[in-house]
Amino acid sequence: MKNIAVVGVGYVGLVTSAGFADLGNRVIALDIDEQRIASLKRGVMPIYEPGLEELVARNVAAARLSFTTSYEEALDGVEFVFIAVGTPSGVDGEADLKHVRAAAESIARAMQGPIIVVNKSTVPVGTGDWVAEIISANQREPIPFWVVSCPEFLREGSAIYDFMNPARTVLGSMDRDAAEKVAQLHLPLRAPIVITDLRTAEMIKYASNAFLATKISFINEIANICEALGADVKEVATGMGYDPRIGPAFLEAGLGYGGSCFPKDVKALAFMAAEKGRHPQLLRAVMEINADRRRQLVEKVRQVLGGLEGRIVGLLGLTFKPNTDDMREAPSLEVARKLLSEGAHVRAYDPVGMPRASAMMPEVEMRDDPYAVAEGADALVVCTEWNEFKQLDLPRVRGLMRQAIIVDGRNLYDPDVMASAGFLYRGMGRGYGPDGEPLAEALREKQA
Repeated sequence: MKNIAVVGVGYVGLVTSAGFADLGNRVIALDIDEQRIASLKRGVMPIYEPGLEELVARNVAAARLSFTTSYEEALDGVEFVFIAVGTPSGVDGEADLKHVRAAAESIARAMQGPIIVVNKSTVPVGTGDWVAEIISANQREPIPFWVVSCPEFLREGSAIYDFMNPARTVLGSMDRDAAEKVAQLHLPLRAPIVITDLRTAEMIKYASNAFLATKISFINEIANICEALGADVKEVATGMGYDPRIGPAFLEAGLGYGGSCFPKDVKALAFMAAEKGRHPQLLRAVMEINADRRRQLVEKVRQVLGGLEGRIVGLLGLTFKPNTDDMREAPSLEVARKLLSEGAHVRAYDPVGMPRASAMMPEVEMRDDPYAVAEGADALVVCTEWNEFKQLDLPRVRGLMRQAIIVDGRNLYDPDVMASAGFLYRGMGRGYGPDGEPLAEALREKQA
């Protein structure tokens, strides 16, 4: 059993804390947000993540996991302290490191013995060296410490599974012994461990997220071309995915990526490149394609309705992906804003995201279920592919709507099934051209 402190109890910090506790370690999780820590002590989770509440409760009951707002308490006798605070985008896309700085300064003042500081937050290349400088400058007395980079690769909605079943663990440090000690913490996870220098480890995180974002934007670019040529991007992606050099993951065309990682990490990497005189054309194209997906979806709604003024449009799903309540960079925010700006009345439903969404989009009317959203609506727009929406009673939905129109931003439904159910259906890259006509059918008629 090791003694571990984790600074930050957001998505990454809380999952990391509970995960290491479940592996048999003593973990104390720290956050300066007193209300958040008080809620955790009562067993109330600050975020929605499947299985997290049970995992936290089990380890609190076993006295392996506790919470505090005090750095002195958190660092008392610990061997490792993980920094897992937010690094949001700054004005120009750069990562804002104010929370990392505050954590490093507080660690320096509170540390009572030799300690390994592990950067879990996604931070710009070179941050590990910077953190070391901050700690050295703020110590009350010289105490040995070592900095290790250990970037996280957790997916919201499956973060606990990802912690317990990592594809790899990446560690970077200028001190091999320190990296090896952090590696020992991860050995029970039985995953490949890559040990490298600090800057390379930090770059692995950015390069990984940028590549995945690029795959998403690539398939969305292909979806645009499919619409022009009458092909179905779902079948194109399936055919591509069987190639082991490509693989099926992240080839789902739709509204593009969102959340707390891909948008800010691609921006930050492009900013770092530009700062060093490089020209990140590919990264800029990835961001442009992603931003354009929201506009294209609203254009589809406008086209099928013949205008948006006075129309009632219902949004199915609000969070950036299913199985999370995270609204950061959610496509629904931009979709709702554009619809409202053109005079539409917008209502919405999300299984877990409405409390957060209500504060971010007060003009949107929140409803209790998908059928309440459909009642009297001129069109429904799928923004998040929650499982709940896959088994809707389609005849009931059609009977409730003023016009049986569904614009599917996540390609959740089969076009033939929707047509048979009496809906005017539009997906993303499903063989419909700019005029909304099914091009494949038109081509068949022309060839006949």
